Amino acid sequence: MKIALIGATGFVGAAVLQEALNRGHQVTGLVRNTEKLPEHPALTAQASDVFDTAKLAQQLNGHDAVVHAFNPGWGREDIREKFIDGTRSIIDATKQAQLQRLLIVGGAGSLYVAPGIQLLDTPDFPAQYREGAEGARQALNIIQAETSLAWSFISPPALLTPGERTGKFRLGENELLMNGDQPASITVADLAVAIVDELERPHHLRRRFTAGY
Repeated sequence: MKIALIGATGFVGAAVLQEALNRGHQVTGLVRNTEKLPEHPALTAQASDVFDTAKLAQQLNGHDAVVHAFNPGWGREDIREKFIDGTRSIIDATKQAQLQRLLIVGGAGSLYVAPGIQLLDTPDFPAQYREGAEGARQALNIIQAETSLAWSFISPPALLTPGERTGKFRLGENELLMNGDQPASITVADLAVAIVDELERPHHLRRRFTAGY
């Protein structure tokens, strides 16, 4: 496949990049700073601004799938607004490029812990992640209203950590995965496996899914 990977140098994006390249896919890494990308014969590095929809559409043209792993940065005070605006731009650019397949990497905050209650709405949700998690939740709401794209949305479990690739994990949909009485975890390398699996063999078209141990 020819994959356009937006945010290819981020925590999740870098893992997706490695996984996709290891499986023999052609990847265009769309990032703010191309110098942070590794050199690889199957990787094309392009400087990109997700808020410039017209230019982004040109960069997406000719690909088979788009992965939205964009994150404005956890230290930004306007992370919520930037995540929402960036998501809208990526969706519009994907349409303008006449592509169908879009996979968005969101957060765990919108996963349900009880009927009608999402993790973000619980009192113990970490305050430093609340604004970013709200942006990701709004991104989910936006894409769920989308009917013209073959989209998928992945939420990691509550605990996303560095670590080894095992290729062994559980999949879920809208509920927070648990490991006994504790929230489930996954390494970013295995989350990348779940993402590239979904690109290769779609099982969650126009649906959200999650993965964890």
